[in-house]
Amino acid sequence: MKKITLLLFLLIFNFSFSQKKELRKAQKLYEAGDITGAEKLLTDFKSVLETADQKVKPSYDFLRAKIAQHNEDYTQAYDLLLSLKDISSLKNDVANQMNLLSSAIVNSAIDDNEKGDFKNSARKLYMAYTIDPEANADYLYFAASSAVNNSDYDVALEYYFKLKSIGYTGIVTKYFVTEADKDTPIEVSETEYNLYKKSKDYKDFKIEKTESKFPEIVKNIALIYAQQGDNEKAIEAVKEARSANPNDINLILTEANLYIQLDDKEKFKTLMNEAIAHDPENGSLYYNLAVVTADLGDKAAARSYYEKAIEIDPSSENSYLNLVALILEGETEIVDKMNSLGNSRADNAKYDAYKIEREEVYKECVPILEKLINLNKNEDAVKTLMNIYGTLGDTDGFKKMKALLELSLIHI
Repeated sequence: MKKITLLLFLLIFNFSFSQKKELRKAQKLYEAGDITGAEKLLTDFKSVLETADQKVKPSYDFLRAKIAQHNEDYTQAYDLLLSLKDISSLKNDVANQMNLLSSAIVNSAIDDNEKGDFKNSARKLYMAYTIDPEANADYLYFAASSAVNNSDYDVALEYYFKLKSIGYTGIVTKYFVTEADKDTPIEVSETEYNLYKKSKDYKDFKIEKTESKFPEIVKNIALIYAQQGDNEKAIEAVKEARSANPNDINLILTEANLYIQLDDKEKFKTLMNEAIAHDPENGSLYYNLAVVTADLGDKAAARSYYEKAIEIDPSSENSYLNLVALILEGETEIVDKMNSLGNSRADNAKYDAYKIEREEVYKECVPILEKLINLNKNEDAVKTLMNIYGTLGDTDGFKKMKALLELSLIHI
């Protein structure tokens, strides 16, 4: 009986020794950079190593995880490392490898995104998020964006709701300093910022926080619902967010944009006026309100909004062009009247009066277009003004605008 026991012990010992021996060989090959050789050895001795005891098996699985990561089989690497995270002897090694895996997955996801493979990009970014949900919440946000780009709206909703539940804002604190002999600020790390504050070589220390991404998350939830035809849930999503932050201008704009999607221009107009009340010096708010107001037929109000947009932001090209287009709409009614006249003396008199009225409309546009052209020689403005000068008989003005086009002094 003792001989049988001893023989069994020797068999077990030899078997265990064989497992450790082959695993060490594979580990040395991996460390030497022969990944293919290490992988082949593990494959050749798979039946031996798969049945290894708990002293050998974790190391075997850890090496498999590293090889899988090298081969860009991120799912297998992730699953193996996850199964090892509670093994005390490997805890630090697994944590470090998880960090390396996270970086590799994200880089691969970026490549997928650049190639237009948004589905795999979203999947990988979500995997990277789950490696460390607290530190990698940004990856969940980008995973949701990739899912939207792939029209995987149900997946995107799942991710956005996760972001909402964890209170994700994506706000980042940025630090800026300016070298003492220069005027342009540079961005630095928090550590550098604190060090430079003690130095006379730097000045104009400034800390800024980026805008919260929460309104965008709510907006995307609402837009996905709208895309799916569930307008009730879309509106509910925005109203819920606004109830918690009623004065958040970004949420007001989110709701306004939702109503544009739903073609409710009156509601959009109401919300834009609310946004303007909170941010009266925002030219783009007046511009957007002008566009919708014009569509609703209130041209006088639309004109005042365009003019206000230009007053606040004199470089707003679209405001100038849309204002001119709005004014020129008055020409159509005048031309219709002119075309309806006969050839009587009275009709000829009316025709002359309408012609003057039409010219006044053109003249009204001239200073607006000239101002825009003086700013940046906008091509559309030059062409429009050239035509107006031609209609008005202003030969010098026509030639000047034509010269701008022919000499390519504008950016086309």
